Amino acid sequence: MSDETFDAGCEEYNTLARRDFLQLATGVGVAAMLPAWLPQVVLAQSSNSTRDIIVSIFLSGGTDGMSMVAPFGDPAYYTGRPTLAIPRPDAAGTGPKGVALDDFFAFSPGMAPLMPAYTAGDLLVAHATGSIDTSRSHFDAQRYIEVGKPRDPNISGGWLGRHLATSAPLRSDAPLRALGLTPGLPTTLVGAPRTLPIPNPANFTIGGSATTANARTQFMVQNYQGAVNPVAANALDSTNTIALLQRINFAGYAPSNGAAYPNSGFGSALRSTAALIKADVGVEAIHAFNGGWDTHAAQGNLPGLDGGAMHNRMLDLASSLAAFHADVIQGTTSYGVTVVIISEFGRNARENGDRGTDHGRGNVAFAMGRKIAGGRVLTNGWPGLAREVLEAGQDLRVTLDHRDILAEIVQNRLGNRNLGVIFPDYTPRFRGVTKA
Repeated sequence: MSDETFDAGCEEYNTLARRDFLQLATGVGVAAMLPAWLPQVVLAQSSNSTRDIIVSIFLSGGTDGMSMVAPFGDPAYYTGRPTLAIPRPDAAGTGPKGVALDDFFAFSPGMAPLMPAYTAGDLLVAHATGSIDTSRSHFDAQRYIEVGKPRDPNISGGWLGRHLATSAPLRSDAPLRALGLTPGLPTTLVGAPRTLPIPNPANFTIGGSATTANARTQFMVQNYQGAVNPVAANALDSTNTIALLQRINFAGYAPSNGAAYPNSGFGSALRSTAALIKADVGVEAIHAFNGGWDTHAAQGNLPGLDGGAMHNRMLDLASSLAAFHADVIQGTTSYGVTVVIISEFGRNARENGDRGTDHGRGNVAFAMGRKIAGGRVLTNGWPGLAREVLEAGQDLRVTLDHRDILAEIVQNRLGNRNLGVIFPDYTPRFRGVTKA
């Protein structure tokens, strides 16, 4: 796969994008998400301000975590990446270099917009983390993370969908508890009640001509209100959601604290997310994708290097998240907000012959919020990058199961103790991700 370009990615990744497999996921009833063999479910108590809204972001394509957060304190990092390594924060010269997080890790220049969130103690970086499964398939690795358990063909629904299915709503009258900013319902949210795929909340409506939109909505209400459930409930939730979103002034939304969202797809998605959260309409979970991280060649993780493709992608990601931090995390909202950012796997520790990186294992993940114990890089012991300690001689080892991070957030910030349901057959170990 070494002859592929940054934009092309590997064939599997392109195939998934072409067929838009996320649109194949459909809403499944709550009962189907909770089979009899799972532990007894105890509904989390209904709303209060101690339960956070969660924003889940999946970086699809397999991010190069060692370019995002460089382990400059490990000499083998520079041995294995003679052209791609992020220069040390104390490197000589005036060129781009890392921004120190501590005496071992540094943000790349592209991630530097997140320094205010990090220094405020609201951003946690977890390194050498990921799935315990060794798959290097985009499709399989992403599915295992989204459903919360690897290699179980019988499991259905996503970890976030099961959280919502086992917790009382923040607002009992809310027609919309969660949404995916996607054309089809993401696997992460499958099984969640009152949940819809809404690519752009600002113009959500029933498909067809704008001149007959109201008539089509009225037809749905009249045609389905007498139907049996769940058909009637789903139809009414959809029409109520359309009316709800139309009352929110997405176009005129004014961010607080001087936040400026990038004029990009991801920046616009987070801006809409902020408007939706501040409207206080009962939405509890929002899931978004940020793609294009399959960097097999001409990776460009520094400005000016091979066009700076990955640098620009990191800059858009970090700038969007930084704006959301200033606007929502540090702004005034009715509820607390926690953001989690994860990818299916990392990249090889050693660069390939085309100044890129191939599918790997250990990676970085991020958590952001006022109740996140941030301002530090969390590891379960740095496994090292010397060739003799690499997994299969090529990859950063996974020493921190990503479910430990998610489970602690689910219990301590989302108020749901049904971890045996949400992450089947796994007993998480809390790592101090959250604070009181």
